[in-house]
Amino acid sequence: MPTAVADSAVFMQSRELSWLKFNERVLYEANRIETPLLERLKFISIFTSNLDEFFMIRVGALTDSMLMDKKYRDNKTGLTAQEQLDEVFRAMGPLYALRDQAYAAVMEGLASYGVIQVKLKDLNADDLKKLKKHFTSNVMPLLSPQIIGPRHPFPHIANKQLHIAVKLENKKTPLYGLIAIPAEMERLVLLEGDGLRFVLLEDLVLYFADTVFGIYKLLEKNLVAVTRNADIDTEELIDEDIDYRLHMKNLLKKRQRLSPVRFELAYTASDELLDFFCGKLPIATTQVYFSEAPLDISFGFTLERLIDKETVKRLVWPVHQPAEVMPSDKKTNTLNIAASGKDLMFSYPFESISYFLSLIRQAAEDASVISIKITLYRIDAQSKLAESLILAAENGKEVIVLMELRARFDERNNIEWAQRLEEAGCRVIYGLVDYKVHSKVCLITRKEFGKIHYITQIGTGNYNERTAKQYTDLSLITANQEIGRDAAGFFSNLLLGNLEGEYKHLWVAPNSYKDNILQCIETERQKALNGENGSSIIKCNSLTDKEIIEKLSEASCDGVMVSMIVRGICCLVPQIANATQNIRVISIVGKFLEHSRIFCFGTGFDKKVYISSADLMTRNTQRRVEIACPILDADLKERIYGMLETMLMDNTQAWEQFSDGRYILRHQPGSDLVINSQAFFTNEARVNAMASGTPKHSAKHTNINTSPKSSAVRFLKWLLGR
Repeated sequence: MPTAVADSAVFMQSRELSWLKFNERVLYEANRIETPLLERLKFISIFTSNLDEFFMIRVGALTDSMLMDKKYRDNKTGLTAQEQLDEVFRAMGPLYALRDQAYAAVMEGLASYGVIQVKLKDLNADDLKKLKKHFTSNVMPLLSPQIIGPRHPFPHIANKQLHIAVKLENKKTPLYGLIAIPAEMERLVLLEGDGLRFVLLEDLVLYFADTVFGIYKLLEKNLVAVTRNADIDTEELIDEDIDYRLHMKNLLKKRQRLSPVRFELAYTASDELLDFFCGKLPIATTQVYFSEAPLDISFGFTLERLIDKETVKRLVWPVHQPAEVMPSDKKTNTLNIAASGKDLMFSYPFESISYFLSLIRQAAEDASVISIKITLYRIDAQSKLAESLILAAENGKEVIVLMELRARFDERNNIEWAQRLEEAGCRVIYGLVDYKVHSKVCLITRKEFGKIHYITQIGTGNYNERTAKQYTDLSLITANQEIGRDAAGFFSNLLLGNLEGEYKHLWVAPNSYKDNILQCIETERQKALNGENGSSIIKCNSLTDKEIIEKLSEASCDGVMVSMIVRGICCLVPQIANATQNIRVISIVGKFLEHSRIFCFGTGFDKKVYISSADLMTRNTQRRVEIACPILDADLKERIYGMLETMLMDNTQAWEQFSDGRYILRHQPGSDLVINSQAFFTNEARVNAMASGTPKHSAKHTNINTSPKSSAVRFLKWLLGR
C-alpha cells in the first residue's frame, strides 16, 4: 500500500462498504414496528432496488476497472478492484438474510389484516384447479419456453427479468431450459375468498413448469434473475455530427446486453444446474445469491390499491400534502412578489413546489419577460414545469433548456421531453461532452422601462413535481441582481462550452466549487489556530472526495468543530484520535429522502451559508457542472442554521457513526424529549401556513409558530434546558 494511502486509510473507509451500510439502514426502517406494514414493505422494495442499482453501477464499474487496469487501487483504502469486490461479495450474505427476515415479518403482519401471499403447495384442490385453469388459458399462451442445446443456443437473459430455469431429461439425456416471465403481465394473481389472497405470477409459472415442458421429464426447477453491468459510457461519441438523442437511445439498448454481475435464485440448486448456468452466463460462484424473499418486491407498491380503503388507512402513512405557505391571493401575483427584492426560500417536501411552478407559469404569460433559461436533470413524466416552458416558447419568449440526457435511469424520459421542447420552439442543448450538467438553476429575465431585471431560482434538488413531495430540498428565489448576473454569465458560458467563467457569488464546478469549499474549511482552521471558534456544518448525500476529507481531518486536528449530516456514503471515519477527533457524523433515514446539500462555515452574524446541487464526491467536484449559491438574507441564514441544528439533535431517525465505522441508531428509551426532525419540519410548515392565512389541512400535533428568526431550534433548546 502506498505510504500516502496508508496514512489516510486510518480515517477513511471503502466507498462500497459505506454504501452497503447505508442500505442496511434503509432496511432497518422495514423493522420499525411503529411504521405501518405497507410502508415497511416499501422500504424492503427500496432496499432491493438500491441493491440492484449497486450491482449494476458500482460492481459493474469495479469489474470494468479490474479488467482494464490491473494496477488500479482505491486512493482512500489502497484496495485493488478485486479486493473491493471480494469485500462486497462477503458482505452480501448477511444482507440477504436480513431482507429475508424483514420480509417474513412484514408478510406475517399483513396476514393478520387478511393480506396473504399464498404458497401454492398449501392450497386446497379447488383453488389449485382454478389456478391451473387460469394458467392454461391466460398465462401459458404468453410464455416462450426454450430448451438449450446444439440447435437451441443459450438465450440472452435480460437485465433483472425473472426466469424459470429448469433441468430436464429426454431419453435419459439431461438438458436445460428457460421460461421468461412476461414483464407485461400483472405480477399479482388474486384468489377467491375473504381478504386479499394472492400468488405471484412467477410462483404460478414455477409450479406448473412441468406442464410447459410436457414432453420432457422435469428433474429440477428454480426461479432466477440476472443483474447486468449498466455502467455504460454515456460520454463517448463516435462522431461529433451524430444525433445525440439517437446516440443515447442506442446506449440504452446496449445496457440490456452488458455482462452479468449477479445471479440470483429463489431456492437452493443442484451443483449441476448451478455449474451449467454459471458457465453459460458466465459468472463466478461468489456472485450467486439465494433469496427466500421474492427477487422483485416492487409489487409492494401495487398492493395498496387492491386493499379496501378502511384497511389501507391502517397500513400506510397518511398522504403527505406539502403546506401551501403562500396564500392563494399572493400566488396570483407570484412574479411581482419574486421581483420585489425579498429573498424567498422553500423547504421541500414540507412546503409546496407550487409557488415555483406558479412563478414559471406567470413568466410564460407576462409581457415583460423576455427569456427563461433553466437546467433540467430529472423531471416528472407529466411535468407542469415543462408545459409552462413550452407555453413560454409558444408565446414568443426565448426559452433555453439545458437538458442532461445522461441522468442515469432517467435517460428515456429526458430524451422524450427534449424532443417535445424542441418541437415547441425551445432551444435545447445537451450540456458538455465530458461533464454532466447537474446544476439546478433557473433564470427569468424581464425588461421593464428599458432596464433588464433578473429573478433567479437556485435549488438543491431536481425540478420534479413528484419527487418534490418525497425528497428534502431547499429552493431559493432571489431578485438579487448580482446573483442574477452570475446566473446569466453561467448560461452564456454553458452555451459556449466554457468552464472557466468567473462569478462574484456562485461557486461553479469543476472550476471553483471545490477550491472555495477547501478555502472555507481553511478559514475556520485559521480561526481555531488563533484561539477563535472554528466551526463547519456540512449536509450532503455522500462524501468521497479525498482532498476534502483530508482538509476536514486537518481542520479537526487544529480544533475546528465539524458536524456532518451525510445520508449515504461517507468515506470519512469520525472520532479517531489525532485525525478526526472533532468530527461527528450522523445519517438521517426517514419517511422522506434526505437530499438537500447545505454548507455552513463559522458562527454568529458573519457565518457563511451555501446551498448546493453537489455532493462532496469527486464526480461532483471535478467531473460535473454544479452550483453552490450563498444565502445572503440574514433571516434565511438563521432559518437554515436552525434547520441544521434541529437535524443534529434528531434522536429518532438519526444514526451516528463511530470510530470503528459502525452506525448506531440514536435512541433514548424513556426520554421525555423525542426529536424527529422530519416530523418537526412537517408540523412547522403547517403551522406557518395557517399563520400566513393559507387554508391548510388540520395538524394532528401541536407546534409553535416559528419565524426565520424564531426558529425551531430555539424551541428545542428551550426543551433541552428545562
